[in-house]
Amino acid sequence: MRIFRSLMLAVALAVALAVTELSASPLPSVFAKYAAGPAKILPLERAFPLDEPVELSELRARDRVRHARILLGGGRQSSVGGVVDFPVQGSSDPYLVGLYFTKVKLGSPPTEFNVQIDTGSDILWVTCSSCSNCPHSSGLGIDLHFFDAPGSLTAGSVTCSDPICSSVFQTTAAQCSENNQCGYSFRYGDGSGTSGYYMTDTFYFDAILGESLVANSSAPIVFGCSTYQSGDLTKSDKAVDGIFGFGKGKLSVVSQLSSRGITPPVFSHCLKGDGSGGGVFVLGEILVPGMVYSPLVPSQPHYNLNLLSIGVNGQMLLIDAAVFEASNTRGTIVDTGTTLTYLVKEAYDPFLNAISNSVSQLVTPIISNGEQCYLVSTSISDMFPPVSLNFAGGASMMLRPQDYLFHYGFYDGASMWCIGFQKAPEEQTILGDLVLKDKVFVYDLARQRIGWANYDCSMSVNVSVTSGKDIVNSGQPCLNISTREILLRFFFSILVALLLCIFFSLT
Repeated sequence: MRIFRSLMLAVALAVALAVTELSASPLPSVFAKYAAGPAKILPLERAFPLDEPVELSELRARDRVRHARILLGGGRQSSVGGVVDFPVQGSSDPYLVGLYFTKVKLGSPPTEFNVQIDTGSDILWVTCSSCSNCPHSSGLGIDLHFFDAPGSLTAGSVTCSDPICSSVFQTTAAQCSENNQCGYSFRYGDGSGTSGYYMTDTFYFDAILGESLVANSSAPIVFGCSTYQSGDLTKSDKAVDGIFGFGKGKLSVVSQLSSRGITPPVFSHCLKGDGSGGGVFVLGEILVPGMVYSPLVPSQPHYNLNLLSIGVNGQMLLIDAAVFEASNTRGTIVDTGTTLTYLVKEAYDPFLNAISNSVSQLVTPIISNGEQCYLVSTSISDMFPPVSLNFAGGASMMLRPQDYLFHYGFYDGASMWCIGFQKAPEEQTILGDLVLKDKVFVYDLARQRIGWANYDCSMSVNVSVTSGKDIVNSGQPCLNISTREILLRFFFSILVALLLCIFFSLT
């Protein structure tokens, strides 16, 4: 009987250890301090419906607004580990694509907000109920909501003496209000802006552990509560409830969650480039073969890489590498919030000339609305040359014709394709969705590098949470911990439990 009880104790202990191993065991890897736990899911939606075309001039204007924000710092203010998964909708087509936003829940009871995904700024801010001039309706077909701080049981204010307000996390945008609240004020280059104060409250997310969905997971975060907006932020046609910053600052959601072991210090995305669009955006490392990495430029507020040269059809263009050197106002930024791609003038002119010269005998050049376009009678892959963007660390980004051209329609029975690269109005080269699509991008903040590899973003991806691999389906919010990983941990736990059983039975 004693042996039977011991065996039963061993089985029970094995199960307990297996569950513990799956949720909180230390691991011998770069993510050693992160536990194998639930993945958090936030569905991502488009700002512009797919069936409403957008003019190129409007896209350029939107990109200019965004670049002005980037140049001004983008408003930078300075449990259980797992993966946060953002199923993506949208398209890289300049005439169909728009901003991306997702839903988040804050407060107790939780209120749902539609917030724009933004890798060019840091904090999450939402509109406060006390805002008098903020939009109350949206042309995007979504309901707008306001954060009611007094109505949330878990809301807390950030005082002027709080380390969050007084530390180096902040910039001159942090300010102290008359009622001792830590405030902020963002002024963007397009004349728009927002101001408000910092709050702390519960951030809710869906969680997946293995094949089971676990709802109502949460974590406390610091975010902004906007009490005033100006410029384009007051317009209803593209209004959302706020902005979800995924930048490098310590108050970004990425930094807040990873610093507490809720997520690893890495995020990834894979954006589909075909007409249906979609993809996946996760806080975690997508694992694909053929990944190449380039180091992030140190001491830069954004995701800057050292672009060294550009090749067209295997021939390096005669461009002075100094035009790509990084500084406070120069360099090359990877930005999913930008639709097109922008090259500095010194690089744009040689690039355009090289493309035009290589196809001069195959296509008919045409200027349409001020843009360089080409009338094509067959597949662009058969006519236009490959392009390579060459970065520090020996990493090259290979571009197909559809990565630097976009389809404008038809003219005289021929298909018209236009150059998707634009001449940068400032001195920064910005890599937008046009070149980022159909590739896995990994932002490895722990190692301060960005990696990429070509990939079919309609397929599932392997995401590293711990030493095992989690499967994320880019089409649906689905994540499954591998069966092999579960069995290995379970049998290891049984072995440990049996050894303990033998030990106690002999004593």
